[in-house]
Amino acid sequence: MFLPLLIFANPRIWLIIIAVIPAIVLMRYVYRSDRLDRESPKLLFSLVLMGIISTLIAYVIERVTDGFGSMAVQCLIIGLAEEGAKYLVLRYRTWREPEFNCQYDGVVYAVFVSLGFALWENISYVLSYGISTALLRAVTAVPGHACFGVFMGVWYGLAKRFDLAGDLKSRKTCLALCVILPALIHALYDYIAMTDVTEWVFIVFIAALFYVAFQIIKKASARDYVFYRR
Repeated sequence: MFLPLLIFANPRIWLIIIAVIPAIVLMRYVYRSDRLDRESPKLLFSLVLMGIISTLIAYVIERVTDGFGSMAVQCLIIGLAEEGAKYLVLRYRTWREPEFNCQYDGVVYAVFVSLGFALWENISYVLSYGISTALLRAVTAVPGHACFGVFMGVWYGLAKRFDLAGDLKSRKTCLALCVILPALIHALYDYIAMTDVTEWVFIVFIAALFYVAFQIIKKASARDYVFYRR
């Protein structure tokens, strides 16, 4: 009977809980915004696991390219590596998924993969650097990854719509934007965070990023399109 008390008395357990909470809150928000046909828990859980796997792919790429080029180039490489890794697992897991029957599903899938990535990354940072890092990343990095996922997912859902309509040229363009747009935004985020700019520049950038992403969620949810009924 004392085992649960011993577990929660461990400070590292609390650090992990703090690291996980922001991702869970954001997942819940995106999931509840799905008005037409919500996804199964099994699928959503698998997407979180895919996001965790994508951290390994990104880590390998970043290690191989470490020290290559200027800071701006490094930030671009990181953006492409992390968003590219997320896209690879997203495409592998969901493109032919029978539950992928609405355009907004693309946003849900991409955000869950991104938050799986952010969740694992956040746990690693928090266990290494403590609660102050957890609190900072709770309002910056974790929501940031969710926003990158929104920018990826809105084009991913549109690509699926074009694919089912037989418009392969538009599908190809949308799939390219799935990676390029979030990668560039991610690179800019990292560059601003890593350079000696004033705090206000970073705060304004974060606020603008969050605002645009939440507006996209609202509009994509309100204008959702059903590909076929399950």
